[in-house]
Amino acid sequence: MTEILTPDLCVIGAGSGGLSVAAGAAQMGASVVLFERGRMGGDCLNFGCVPSKSLIAAGSAAFAAREAARFGVGVDQPKVDGAAVFARVRNVIAAIAPNDSAERFEGLGVRVIRAHARFTGPDRVQAGDALVRARRFVVATGSGPAVPPIPGLDRVPYLTNETVFDLAAIPEHLIVLGGGPIGIELAQAFRRLGAKVSVVEMLAILGRDDPELADAIRRQLTREGVAIRENARAEHIERTETGVAVGLSGSEPARIEGTHILVAVGRRPHVKDLGLDLAGVAVEPQGIVVDARLRTTNPRVYAIGDAAGGPQFTHVANFHAGIVIRNILFRWPARADLAPIPRVTYTDPELAQVGLTEVEARARHLNFRILRWPMHDNDRAQAEGKTEGLVKVVASARGKILGAGIAAAHAGELIQPWTLAMAQGLGLAALANVVAPYPTLGEAGKRAAGSFFAPTLFGERTKTIVRWLARLG
Repeated sequence: MTEILTPDLCVIGAGSGGLSVAAGAAQMGASVVLFERGRMGGDCLNFGCVPSKSLIAAGSAAFAAREAARFGVGVDQPKVDGAAVFARVRNVIAAIAPNDSAERFEGLGVRVIRAHARFTGPDRVQAGDALVRARRFVVATGSGPAVPPIPGLDRVPYLTNETVFDLAAIPEHLIVLGGGPIGIELAQAFRRLGAKVSVVEMLAILGRDDPELADAIRRQLTREGVAIRENARAEHIERTETGVAVGLSGSEPARIEGTHILVAVGRRPHVKDLGLDLAGVAVEPQGIVVDARLRTTNPRVYAIGDAAGGPQFTHVANFHAGIVIRNILFRWPARADLAPIPRVTYTDPELAQVGLTEVEARARHLNFRILRWPMHDNDRAQAEGKTEGLVKVVASARGKILGAGIAAAHAGELIQPWTLAMAQGLGLAALANVVAPYPTLGEAGKRAAGSFFAPTLFGERTKTIVRWLARLG
């Protein structure tokens, strides 16, 4: 017998964005139905941010032990227990999982239905024996790994971010297809845990980021023994006695043999089999079509996060959640295109970016200046042996911050003042004049901002004024 539900809000997808919408709306007094066909917490908890950063932490621990001699500390070579590493990854997921559990959300007043939901019309969703006619709907179905049509790939076992954390041991030789953030993060982590790692990228690694900053990551990975093949295309894949082999084309054709393949060439939004056509919701290859308020072509339906085709980050999905709550519950025309969105690649050093890169500023024919401050000129970086990288700022001629990029240890933390400054319309003077504790890595950002004013501050005009004032006694 069909159960008919008429909530204020129906959310499809219990990843980070969907959970944020459901929790926020329920705590503000709205009635909410939440559908999830898979694991609560979605990609971030189960296959993405949480397990990958846990694996990176294990790799960092092993690397720190190997590097201890640089600090005068004698440590035996670390023994990596792959089974224990992956067990800890699962334990971290389990520790966080209660925050995203159905039980917690039901405690907040959300009706959680563990089933696949499909639109059957512009104002209704069906899942099993439940029919939902809500005032508004939010599609928050996220994305999954894209699998390229490489000949032979479908005939060999391969890993994606959804399966790589299920391994029982560290691979002997991992071939990573794709040099974006996911591929590069995992390449370094597995290398530090003892695997031989080869990365195949058809263009340049970390191609969306500033090339100068990305080069700092490339240098570090090369030093650690990661073999990087750029401008190379995987033409065919075949099974071998010991694992798999990848045939490459490019400037230097080659054949790479390994034990495992990780496919990390990008992600595709989960928008199929949702009945979006029956709801009158337009879809493009990159995701659901939305306006600045995240409304779809059906005014009753909103889309957020990866499903909406924008930047594929958990923090973007959570930002979107706040936008749609304001629009749906308060009829406040909040827009998703007003805030600077930072992004971070969690390698060592990390690479963080907000706003425009130098390449993007040149493409827009802007009048700008580039400010740099190398980490080797930062005292804390010297003390900790973390001198690779730099702070790089794109600024207008009048000191407006157009973008900032950082390749450095803890760059994900160091980018936050720049994101705040851009969001609040603060110029370089605000960051240059702030009092930074010494010694901290954050001083590098202050120094970069201050370098904008150095030509004027230490120029001939200033010297003339100082000499004139000195005559006054």
